[in-house]
Amino acid sequence: MAKSGKKAKKKVETIFLVCEETGDYNYVLRRKPGGEKLKLKKYCPRLRRHTWHVEKKK
Repeated sequence: MAKSGKKAKKKVETIFLVCEETGDYNYVLRRKPGGEKLKLKKYCPRLRRHTWHVEKKK
C-alpha cells in the first residue's frame, strides 16, 4: 500500500549578504528563519579584498 500523505516542506528564507563599505549585494544564501543576523567577512569583488558583509532580507 502506497502512502498518499504530503511531505512537510521545510521553511527556508532567502537572504542577501551586503558589503558594509560599498553596499553591493555580493552573496545570496538560503537558510532557516530565526537566529541572529549574520555578519561575515567575505570577499568583495569591487574592492578586491575581504570586507564585512551583513545580512539583509529581500
